[in-house]
Amino acid sequence: MLSHAYSIVHSTSHSAGCPDTQSKSNMENDWWVEESGEHGYQVKSEFADTMKLRTKKLVLRHIKLFQALPQSEEARIIGKQLLRSASSTGANYRAACRARSKAEFFSKLCITIEEADESLFWLEILEESGIMEEKKLTSLKTETLEILKILAKARLTLKEQS
Repeated sequence: MLSHAYSIVHSTSHSAGCPDTQSKSNMENDWWVEESGEHGYQVKSEFADTMKLRTKKLVLRHIKLFQALPQSEEARIIGKQLLRSASSTGANYRAACRARSKAEFFSKLCITIEEADESLFWLEILEESGIMEEKKLTSLKTETLEILKILAKARLTLKEQS
């Protein structure tokens, strides 16, 4: 699991973090992300690749959680909701990176944020209902929240550029 904290330092690119729309001539003006780990800075395409990997791993972790849920009707219903929202987070981020326009990217990014937030909600419900113990959900909740914050910051940056 990746557990780096990211903060957006500079963003002037029209595609805000997706490599498929990046031009090489704009490399100096692209979205830079400061990473709190040992690597220092990442360019836009590396950021997008990292986020694709993180969101994909997030989906896989939610699948494992779903498989470990108790066999009760409540757990099954909430688990399916969680699985849908978590998988949508990964799928919509990937779709955003293939956006044909800034508006389409922004729209997909907004959906990704909504789905990540919904995933966090269902994790909280699993915990607060007593279906799963807090200690079993802490790491997954933390990663979901980190991804949510990163994506929300990217959306804010895009809004400020418009």
